[in-house]
Amino acid sequence: MIVVDSSVWIDYFSGVVNIQTDKLDGTLGQGPVAIGDLILTEVLQGFRHDKDYKAARGLFEDVTIFEMLGSQMAIKSADNFRALRKKGITVRKTADVIIATFCIEQKLPLLFSDKDFKPFVEHLGLVAF
Repeated sequence: MIVVDSSVWIDYFSGVVNIQTDKLDGTLGQGPVAIGDLILTEVLQGFRHDKDYKAARGLFEDVTIFEMLGSQMAIKSADNFRALRKKGITVRKTADVIIATFCIEQKLPLLFSDKDFKPFVEHLGLVAF
């Protein structure tokens, strides 16, 4: 199972062709794909037209959706943010910290195109798909 970040889903739904969207396209229907509740929110809030929104919601019915944050995950996310900050790295979005931490803790690879995840790969053991 892989978790797919909103950075890839947004490109996918926008028709952008890149390495990550090709990987997503090749994985859909072939292997288990998951997202988190935060990712679902980020993706769905971007649709302007009801038709596109409904089509995306329909696709996500066949995807595993994880609840990514609870009190223990919140603390672990803060710990990871602080660990990176001590190395001089500041992650711009709290949602990315939560998503990366969830994937690290659950030992799930993350498919992403957002550069904010790279420090989690380099320093905290996030597995990039």
